[in-house]
Amino acid sequence: MDKDELFKEIDLLQSCISRMAQNSFMIKGWALTLFAGATVFTKGANLGTFNLFLFTTFIPFICFWVLDTFYLHTEMKYRKMYEDMLEKRKVDNLEGQYGLNPRNVNCGIVFKTMFSFTLVVFYGIPTLACMVFILIKFIIF
Repeated sequence: MDKDELFKEIDLLQSCISRMAQNSFMIKGWALTLFAGATVFTKGANLGTFNLFLFTTFIPFICFWVLDTFYLHTEMKYRKMYEDMLEKRKVDNLEGQYGLNPRNVNCGIVFKTMFSFTLVVFYGIPTLACMVFILIKFIIF
């Protein structure tokens, strides 16, 4: 196998990995901005605004958690593809050359990614804070 072809294939996989990492980073930024903004605007609000808080913060925050999990899991698949590709090219196996579809790569259970330490800390603490806020509002009203 020509080294230029190998480097091009490596570049393609690395760009996919970088794109998934960038998407995950952007999702975290949007989630944190939404949580902070909605929390500030609903401070000391009545029950009607509380329902608005529920639908503009809590539910979208869970959706951001799921979306971030998707991007991180896809990034893990591309990393696995990268490792497999390097092993195949060492023995001049050109099977799947320039293949960028991570669908058939098995790298574990999605829930393992969703409940990894970093995601649980980042999304779990604000989600828990929202749930406490919701429980307090229901107890008071």
